[in-house]
Amino acid sequence: MDKKEYWNLTLAMLRTGLLGYGGGPATIPLFKHEAVDRYGWMEDSEFAEVLAIANTLPGPIATKLAAYLGYQRRGALGAVLAVACHILPTCIAIIALFSFISVFSSSSIISGMIAAVVPVVCVMLAIMAFEFGNKAIKGLGYLLGFGLLLLAFILLYVVHLHPAIVIVIFLLYGAFHFSLLGKIAAKKKRKRGLDS
Repeated sequence: MDKKEYWNLTLAMLRTGLLGYGGGPATIPLFKHEAVDRYGWMEDSEFAEVLAIANTLPGPIATKLAAYLGYQRRGALGAVLAVACHILPTCIAIIALFSFISVFSSSSIISGMIAAVVPVVCVMLAIMAFEFGNKAIKGLGYLLGFGLLLLAFILLYVVHLHPAIVIVIFLLYGAFHFSLLGKIAAKKKRKRGLDS
């Protein structure tokens, strides 16, 4: 039983719970920082895959990411610990602030604090999106990368397809992408062999 691993998992999830102001999407860069940058539990590409799959499942994204990371590190006990540590700060804050909710909702100071945090969350999400987009374009090539980006935009914002359906479509394409490229390359090689 590696106590350090449990301790790192506890600290990481407490940090995501404490600093994850703004809901589930705002915590994604925090999870990425903990899992990829700070502890090196996974690579960027694996985090992107986990995030894509987690988005297709029902429920809050933050608890799904916490459960996955905990399970990956320490099995079922790790998953329970990670989810508990992630939601604990929020639960305590809700209980502590419940009686003051009406005061906070009309306070200009709190409104100002919320307004000031929104751009920070926006920049964090934009940086993460840029990093994922950059990796996708490097992996797929500029033409295909931008083409798939445009297709995703059209499916989500023009056709109004549910994001889970779009993610499943792209996951299915991704599963066959490299095998298709291999078949095309083999066909070209055969054709070159016949031509010469």
